[in-house]
Amino acid sequence: MAKTVRFHEIGGPEVLRLDDLEPGDPGPGEVRIRVEAIGLNRAEILFRHDRYIEPVKQLPARLGTEAAGVVEAIGPEVAEFAEGQPVSVLPGFFSQNDYGVYAEQAVVPASALLSRPDGMDAITGAAVWMPYLTAYGAMAEVAGLRPGDVAVITAASSSVGLAAIHTANRIGATPIAVTRTPAKRRRLIEEGAAEVVVSDEEDVAGRVLELTDGRGAEYVFDAVAGPGVTELARAVAPDGTLLLWGAQSGQPTPYPGFDLGMPALNMRTFTVLEITKDPGRLRRAVAFVASGLRTGAFRPVVDRLFPLEEVVEAHRHMESGAQVGKIVLTV
Repeated sequence: MAKTVRFHEIGGPEVLRLDDLEPGDPGPGEVRIRVEAIGLNRAEILFRHDRYIEPVKQLPARLGTEAAGVVEAIGPEVAEFAEGQPVSVLPGFFSQNDYGVYAEQAVVPASALLSRPDGMDAITGAAVWMPYLTAYGAMAEVAGLRPGDVAVITAASSSVGLAAIHTANRIGATPIAVTRTPAKRRRLIEEGAAEVVVSDEEDVAGRVLELTDGRGAEYVFDAVAGPGVTELARAVAPDGTLLLWGAQSGQPTPYPGFDLGMPALNMRTFTVLEITKDPGRLRRAVAFVASGLRTGAFRPVVDRLFPLEEVVEAHRHMESGAQVGKIVLTV
C-alpha cells in the first residue's frame, strides 16, 4: 500500500486526505515510480476548488503533475526507461482526473517522464520543469521575446515569476518585477529583476511608463488576470502583448482595448500545454532549460520543503502567497 493524497469533496486545504491505496501495476505505455519529491503548483489549488481549466470528473480525486523519483516497474510498450532509473515527471502530459503524483508511489504515462541527469537531486528534479518550461514557452516560443525588450512580470516571487526573470535575463531582455508588498523587493533584485514595482504602493502602469521613457513594455506576463488587466494594459507599448499565464484572481477578465481607446494591443492566454503537446517545442524547451541548469543561469528556487504527511499545511502556505519560489513535498 502507498500513502496517496486525495480529496473526497471540493474545498480548501482541509479536504486533503492521506489514503492508503494499492498503487497498481503500470499498463501499456505506463511506468510506476517511487516518488521522492513533488513540486506544488497553483493548478492543484484550482483543481481542488474545481475552478481549473478542466472540471473534477469524479471524487475522490488525486492531485499533482510534477515530481521526481525512481522507476520501479515498466508496463508493456515502454522501451526508453529501465527499472532503477532516476526520472522527473513533467507537467502537462496528463489530466489530474487520470493520474496524480501526490503519493509514495505513482503510475504515470511514460511520455511524461524525463531522465534525470547525473548530479540532479530529486528536489531539483521536481522543482525546475514547470516554472522554466512555462517561462521559456511563453517568452521565447510564443511571444518571441528579444534582446532589448522590456518584460513586465507580475506575481514575480512565484516559481514561474522567478523563472521568467532568469529567462528574460538569459535572452537579453529587461525584466521588471511586480509584487504586492515591499517585503520581497530585495530578494527579487537579487534574483535578477532590473526594477521592482510594488503594486500596493505604486501605480504599476505609471511606473512602467516612467521606467521606459513613456514607451511602455513590449511584453507584460501576467499570472493574476481579472479586472486588473485594464490597468496592466496601460503599461503595454504600441503593438505590444499582454500575455496571461495564470488566473490567480479568480475573477472575470475583460478585454481592455475598448476601455483604453482601442490601442494596438495584443492579448492572449498561455498554458504549458502549448509546449508539452508539441514535440518540436518541447525538445527546444528541454534543451534550453537543461543548458541553463548546466551553466548556472537557471536553478530551482525552493521556498520550503514539507513532508508528504503535511500536505494540508503545504497547501495553506501556497494559498497564503507568502512564498518566494517553489514549495516541494518530500517523500
